[in-house]
Amino acid sequence: MMIIVSYDVSTKTSSGRKRLRKVAETCLNFGLRAQFSVFECIVDPAQWEILKDKLLNIYKAEEDSLRFYHLGANWERRLEHYGKDRNLNIEDPFIL
Repeated sequence: MMIIVSYDVSTKTSSGRKRLRKVAETCLNFGLRAQFSVFECIVDPAQWEILKDKLLNIYKAEEDSLRFYHLGANWERRLEHYGKDRNLNIEDPFIL
């Protein structure tokens, strides 16, 4: 299933900047960056629970915001993209 993760982490303090890095690193472990604070993650239900748990343990509810959009298994029909394309396909093989 496709999950879109977007976040807004306060960076007014060094701890906020650290949280921002941790949120981005966690999202990178599960998906691809679509925009600066938006990730597209294809995960199974168990991976989704792990991702959500990790992110909810990083962010600070009083200062930060997390949003999760569930596009499901048929996400290709629900996603339209216009403009600058980085030619990223989340289902392409990913080589480190």
